[in-house]
Amino acid sequence: MPLVRKIYFILFLTMLGCIGCEWQLKSDESDMEIVVDRYDRIQSLYLTTGDFSALQQMNTAYPTQTRTLIEDVLRIGKVNETDINMKFLRFYQDSTLQMLINEAEQQYANMDDINQELTTAFQYLLQCLPNIEIPVVYAQIGSLDQSVIVGNGQIGICLDKYLGADYALYQNENYGYTQEQKQMMQRQYIVPDCIGFYLLSLFPMPFDRQMSQEDRDVHMAKIQWVVNEALGRTVFNNAFVSRVDEYMKNSKNVTLEKLLADNQYKLFQ
Repeated sequence: MPLVRKIYFILFLTMLGCIGCEWQLKSDESDMEIVVDRYDRIQSLYLTTGDFSALQQMNTAYPTQTRTLIEDVLRIGKVNETDINMKFLRFYQDSTLQMLINEAEQQYANMDDINQELTTAFQYLLQCLPNIEIPVVYAQIGSLDQSVIVGNGQIGICLDKYLGADYALYQNENYGYTQEQKQMMQRQYIVPDCIGFYLLSLFPMPFDRQMSQEDRDVHMAKIQWVVNEALGRTVFNNAFVSRVDEYMKNSKNVTLEKLLADNQYKLFQ
């Protein structure tokens, strides 16, 4: 299976130096907060008990999330099919998926650390990319297909893909996860993946030309470098990220937006 996570601001107070952008504190910055919407809890209630009120809440309060889950993540049909609710329920009656639901709900009973890191990262991005739209972030439980879903102004975190590198199910050879992939299937990678995939949706690889593998690696390295900066920790560390880091250290006038939007990859070769 392929491996594939409204902030308001008002007034500038002061300016701090920051690699790649001008970091500016704002008066209500301490009030900014991103909280993961726990769609997964409503989903789990329906899929483990068949609670009809939970299904109603999924369809009325979370129509976009439910459509994305059914049509794009699980790919079991269309939400307007007459039997889709029963098909959805039966799909998750598989013992493996029931185990995933229970494990995810236990490990992620509290997501305060993830909320805080998401808030910090998007505060940084708002300063450096003032026109960026802040997405709605929600949690869901998939079927070991994808990690983070981005679209429609939303980021969906599939908790089933972040249960720990040593999680027993990931060791099953039938799933074919490499050791490198399993190392990324940990709680600490949720926010980096959310920020990385979201930035990639805003600054995709160019479609108007052929790209070499090196160009692709450079494009991803620029996003990974920004993720490192936004989180204030080194999540991604490879030769291409090092090239970007060296370039930014020597290019004080290059803004974050220019770095991400400029597709002159030869600058990093």
